[in-house]
Amino acid sequence: MTTPDDATDAADTAGATDASGSARPADAAGPADAAGPVDGPQGLGGHAGSPAPGLPTLAELGEDLLVTTGRQRTFALIRPGAGVLVFAGAVWLGWWWLTPVIVFGIFVAVVTVTHDVVHRTIGLSPRATDWALFAMGLALLESGHAYRATHTQHHRLFPHPDDPEGYPAELSLLGAVCYGPVFLVRLWFWSYRRGRDRRWLLAEAAAPLAALTGGVLLLPYTPGLLVYTVMAIVGSWVYPLLTVYLPHHDYGDTPLTQTRTLRGRIIPAVFLELTYHLEHHLYPRVPSHHLPELARRLEGHFAAQGVRPVRVV
Repeated sequence: MTTPDDATDAADTAGATDASGSARPADAAGPADAAGPVDGPQGLGGHAGSPAPGLPTLAELGEDLLVTTGRQRTFALIRPGAGVLVFAGAVWLGWWWLTPVIVFGIFVAVVTVTHDVVHRTIGLSPRATDWALFAMGLALLESGHAYRATHTQHHRLFPHPDDPEGYPAELSLLGAVCYGPVFLVRLWFWSYRRGRDRRWLLAEAAAPLAALTGGVLLLPYTPGLLVYTVMAIVGSWVYPLLTVYLPHHDYGDTPLTQTRTLRGRIIPAVFLELTYHLEHHLYPRVPSHHLPELARRLEGHFAAQGVRPVRVV
């Protein structure tokens, strides 16, 4: 199954992978969404300018931050599937106590790699990007293509009324928690109304329904599929709180004050690179595995601009 925009996006892969197998994110040669580029201050692939006054350009920070090796790409893409296999093994062994920890790991792995796939930072072709979005979403019974459309809009417009992903930032803490059950549903409908990737969106919408049906039918033999399905669906209810409200609430008027960045030993390690939210919004071409190094290179610049990272454990 291919998407109608394969030809439009074909330019994205030009120069994406060098002879060594390492990849660089494609520049803004073709949109990842019909409405325009992905990133906020820099455009889809970013450009040579500074993302905010007083900050260096990406070229000044180092083009090595854009490189993804074949090993890094492969590891990122197989991590979610490996997590699902580990979950199946735990069910087979009767280690139910371990399954919530495994599902948490799957969530972190899926969110991290899907983020990189959406931003085209790990060197996938347009067709491979579509299949990766589908497969990564399937691991958690979500829509990877809805995420691409709405995350595109989020980077381009936040804060804005037509940013469905960023909407929870406008809510109270309790409101963001209560918004969880409808968050992904609303993102899917918003994406479907835009009229792009509808075949992918419909296939992805069928996944949770098929999993629930299969889980019920298999219940006399094993509760594993139903337990996984419920955990995946309910687990996604924390997205508005963890990925939007906490990083963005009480945002300011400048790129440096519209989101936060965290520093610590345990939480950044547990959540992989998802805690470097400010760095990502400023330099979205940098793949997640280089965000810690990007943060290190920006420390002096952030201090000069009065940016104070949030300290966590």
